[in-house]
Amino acid sequence: MAVSRQTGSAVEQAVDEARRGFTEQFGGEPAGVWTAPGRVNVIGEHTDYNDGFVLPMAIDRACYAAAAPRADRVLRVHAAQLGKTVEISLDELTGPGSADDTRDAADPDMSPLADPAVAGWAAYPVGMAWILQQAGFPVSGADVYLTSTVPVGAGLSSSAALECATGLALAGVSGFDLTKAELARHAQRAENIYAGVPCGPLDQMSSAFGEDGAVLFIDTRSGEVRPQPFDLAAEGALLLVIDTRVSHAHGENGYADRRAACERAAAFLGVPALRDIPLAELPETFAKVAVGLDETTARRVRHVVTEDARVQQFVAILNHEDFSLPPLGHRMMQSHASLRDDYEVSAPELDLAVATAVSAGAHGARMTGGGFGGSAIALVDRDRLDAVQDAVRAAFAEAGYTEPQFFPAVASAGARRTA
Repeated sequence: MAVSRQTGSAVEQAVDEARRGFTEQFGGEPAGVWTAPGRVNVIGEHTDYNDGFVLPMAIDRACYAAAAPRADRVLRVHAAQLGKTVEISLDELTGPGSADDTRDAADPDMSPLADPAVAGWAAYPVGMAWILQQAGFPVSGADVYLTSTVPVGAGLSSSAALECATGLALAGVSGFDLTKAELARHAQRAENIYAGVPCGPLDQMSSAFGEDGAVLFIDTRSGEVRPQPFDLAAEGALLLVIDTRVSHAHGENGYADRRAACERAAAFLGVPALRDIPLAELPETFAKVAVGLDETTARRVRHVVTEDARVQQFVAILNHEDFSLPPLGHRMMQSHASLRDDYEVSAPELDLAVATAVSAGAHGARMTGGGFGGSAIALVDRDRLDAVQDAVRAAFAEAGYTEPQFFPAVASAGARRTA
């Protein structure tokens, strides 16, 4: 079974679907269609909320938002894949927080601001309207029709794509502009504060800043984004996404616990964030945290420090004149082992996908995203693609797991208006 790849015609089809769906749901024509992509994180996991380095790329799976302004102050949002609609007055979006809310997003007990009427999926688009209002933007009433090709729960940032597409649509129909940095920042804060998910900036920055044919080397402390050419096709290879079909939900798993542990460790060590611990000092730091806090927290620290180093090494390899794929694959394998053993965010299905892909000839593989399910990625020569897919599919069948899905991760443009 061949991998499925989005093409230009597929994008046009998604835009047409969004326009038709809007008309069927709300009547009339949308004022435009805005899109924002999902992402894969090539390397640099759980480093973003530690002020560290990440290397994601936007992919050609995206959320499309067809929208039109309303004469009143009502926001209506319909999610096509769910068949659900939320309707709320913008004047009711006056939660107890603000766009500059300083509550600790890493606190596992932090309750979201979302009204129970807009809990679940609806908290993401409604949260964007709320955060933009709180930031002083003149958000008008709107009808918004959402349709997405980003698999939900696969660790590919479907929520960030939804937030960014909604944010651009609301800006477009309300008559104001958002920079990429503003879009990413407000989308992250909406997810942190309104939906109550303590994510870092990785997902939203990937969706906002994505570029065709490039990965993004992001310094999450400074906000600097440096696109790096990532032409695997020239090397006869591709980055294969293996969706294990094991859904994850950051708000319902140990993601918040991991972030809280990192912040406790940073406070204990007297540094602003774990990014500030030099790799050369890791043995001493590990021992200090293991004694002063506990060994589990020390292992969390070790993952973050070594993962930051791996991101920088990966970028150095990409920029080296003797660039080759095996060293990249080696860093991916190191990253997965660290996420599995030190950070403990993998899952049996992810471990099986990674091990099987490499045994079948992939240069390297790793889980991508927050973990606890979702997807793995594998660096595969095109002439080994069928062998890798067949091996993973057979291994999952033998283990009694749901059949995985496959598609190539194609580095794509970020959030933008498409119609």
